[in-house]
Amino acid sequence: MKIEAQKELVSGFKHLELLANQVVEGFISGMHKSPFHGFSAEFAEHKVYNTGESTKHIDWKLYAKTDRLYTKRFEEETNLRCHLIIDNSSSMHYPKLQSHEPFYHNKIGFSVLASAVLMNLLKKQRDAVGLSVYSDTYEYYAPEKGSDRHHRMILNKLEDLLENPKVAKSTDTITFLHQIAEKMHRRSMIILFTDMFNPGMQNKEALFNALQHLKHNKHKVVVFHVIDKQTEINFDFDNAPRKFIDLETGEQINIFADSVKEAYEAKVNDYFKSLAMTCAQNKIKYVPVAVEESFEKILTTYLVEKQMFG
Repeated sequence: MKIEAQKELVSGFKHLELLANQVVEGFISGMHKSPFHGFSAEFAEHKVYNTGESTKHIDWKLYAKTDRLYTKRFEEETNLRCHLIIDNSSSMHYPKLQSHEPFYHNKIGFSVLASAVLMNLLKKQRDAVGLSVYSDTYEYYAPEKGSDRHHRMILNKLEDLLENPKVAKSTDTITFLHQIAEKMHRRSMIILFTDMFNPGMQNKEALFNALQHLKHNKHKVVVFHVIDKQTEINFDFDNAPRKFIDLETGEQINIFADSVKEAYEAKVNDYFKSLAMTCAQNKIKYVPVAVEESFEKILTTYLVEKQMFG
């Protein structure tokens, strides 16, 4: 599902709620082509039947249409609690966008719109959502709630992240993940958007201790590793002499891209594999996402993890 039609929204975050709704509606309308065929028919009212559950509330009419078993969901049932976490360090505001480019083609814009999209889906399913934002400080915290006023407050904060980009802000992911974990008392799905660029990330043991802390109350943790694939993975630069600047420390280096391309790509590939393996060992869902992609991977991951969370 693409959102190319929205490219005219150069300052599109002014329409963040509208754009998020269009992404979700497009995704739902296309679900009949996916493993979730039929799920959109009664989107907020049904959940997948799990073997061993009572058959009392199976919707047989929906089964006749979809050939899959769903049970009716009642409002008094405990709904999902979801806490979104956004890394707002300077590296997340890469790449610097040209005036004609949509705001969601850099890492913070992609993370903001992805968060708004998930909020829209949570709202449709009457689930509660909270938000934490960190960089070199713990910038913002909102607990999980489901009211329209609460959604509006979080959307305003998401818009603010785009209007006020960080300048030379480093990341202290490990410290603030521990602080966020201390605030999470009721079982929730925790979704983290980060580019994993942090001096502390070299100490992977400390990072995964922090992620494990997030799981301490049987929370489900999903890490969306947000990257600009063209330059941060493929190192797609011409071979003119270039100055590379660390957005968080200001450190600079002058090099020819071709002279380091092979070694850089090998190092990044090893890092991603290591992250994926360690997350798998710790039962943390790890999903690399590129700003060049659609939001389908975000939504599909959420729906799969929600069913497993149940």
